[in-house]
Amino acid sequence: MNADVHDPAAEAVPAPPPVGPPPRRAPRVAVVGGGIAGLSAARALSERGVRVRVLEREEGLGGRLRGWDTELADGSTATMSRGFHAFFRQYYNLRALLRHADPELSGLAPLPDYPLVHSSGLADRFSGLPPAPPWNALALAATSRSFPLRELVGVNLPAALQLLDVDAPGVYERLDHLSARELLDLVRFPLSARHLAFEVFSRSFFAAPEHLSAAEMAVMFHIYFLGSAEGLVFDVPRSPFPQALWDPLAERLRRSGVRFHQGARVDRITPSGADAATVAWSGTGGEHGSSFDGVVLAADPPGLRRLVADSPGLGTSAWRARVAAVPSAPPFLVSRYWLDRPVRPHRQAFLGTAGYPTLDNISVLERYEDQASAWARRTDGSVVELHAYALPQGCDPAAEQASLWKQALTAYPELRAARVVDARHEVRQDCPLFPPGGHARRCTVTTPVPWLVVAGDHVRVDLPVALMERAATSGVLAANALLARWGLPGHTVWSVPRRGRFAPLRAAARSLRQPGQQPRARSR
Repeated sequence: MNADVHDPAAEAVPAPPPVGPPPRRAPRVAVVGGGIAGLSAARALSERGVRVRVLEREEGLGGRLRGWDTELADGSTATMSRGFHAFFRQYYNLRALLRHADPELSGLAPLPDYPLVHSSGLADRFSGLPPAPPWNALALAATSRSFPLRELVGVNLPAALQLLDVDAPGVYERLDHLSARELLDLVRFPLSARHLAFEVFSRSFFAAPEHLSAAEMAVMFHIYFLGSAEGLVFDVPRSPFPQALWDPLAERLRRSGVRFHQGARVDRITPSGADAATVAWSGTGGEHGSSFDGVVLAADPPGLRRLVADSPGLGTSAWRARVAAVPSAPPFLVSRYWLDRPVRPHRQAFLGTAGYPTLDNISVLERYEDQASAWARRTDGSVVELHAYALPQGCDPAAEQASLWKQALTAYPELRAARVVDARHEVRQDCPLFPPGGHARRCTVTTPVPWLVVAGDHVRVDLPVALMERAATSGVLAANALLARWGLPGHTVWSVPRRGRFAPLRAAARSLRQPGQQPRARSR
């Protein structure tokens, strides 16, 4: 069993059996994208002797977890990134990828608490809860001010039980037509719990609840709370992403024969017969091209749409239309401030927020990252990061930055007295969106072209995985599809239980739902 799997109910998903005899020579594969999905595919392929080239358009690896150096106004150098990420213990396949270079996961540090605070002052925290369901949920409901008893009695039980009857992919057939907000309206959860728990988590998918599939929200709660005994404890990198994660992993993969081309923009992919393709890219030294036996498309949604549009001979018209329709989430903003004085000592490393116009969380980097900690000790200051996960389309970045800072002043009033030594702001729009009704239209790992596979956190994976873990899992599944085709053994992937943990509760949920019936509100 994977050393990181502590939940006895976690499931191993074996690789498909190889088809035909092993190849006479090592296949050559181009992995387009050096983020988590691409690195996961490269690792899985190289371990089976495949010759891999990773083509990454940015100068650094890691995708949305990339980092880059920036010089601050005080002359020091810092590594900027696109913000905080939580490495949950149930991210089995992501953690297996990181263990490839760091067997003890020494680059990660535990963050034992995950407090949530509403602008009204209402707060919840997940420290001290039992890790295993249902005791974690019962303890939270019993101790949290967000679940007042007088409001819990009004909960729509048949609809609420659907959150305990999660099975992948069946839950999408039942709930994907609803938005997360519509399901919460049906369930009639207390408003306080809805704001603090559900909306904070739904916005971590870079979308407001009205734009997120109810099935995706149900799967999310299954992964992190109701279906996994790993608990809500997570880890964070001790150092900036490149130093803690990607530099060691890239070096390990290079020793396995993987070749990296960073700053390489893939321009087009041209089929060359039934079993090969020519990949053309531009970068250092001009234009390049090479022939490959397989291609893994591990680009983000905008990059995937652009590359397929620029490769007119790739795939069928129906598949190309599906790729063209891959939706992107709204813009998000990361603002990082280097301040001349520390925040209050009791401030947590990470705080989830609700009830603010756009502020979704606040991180105090010196609480966990060595580079920020060294800067804070040297200057007696703080490094504070703000996130806004779902900004309006067409928004004014400068106005949003100013607004986000003002919201942070309300949450952490001591920031008013701080002088900003320097600041960096990143506005991007390259995350996937999972809208109501979108599951059936998502790209799958396999494509109509046998040598072409797709990986990324936007890809449909019929397992209960999300965010970084979906990216890592899809990378292994993409590699497995190619390996099986070439008669080579694949890799087992791990998942939290694919169904709700408690058969009596699943049975109760189904007894209250007729075959084919969707969850509906009941009269009071």
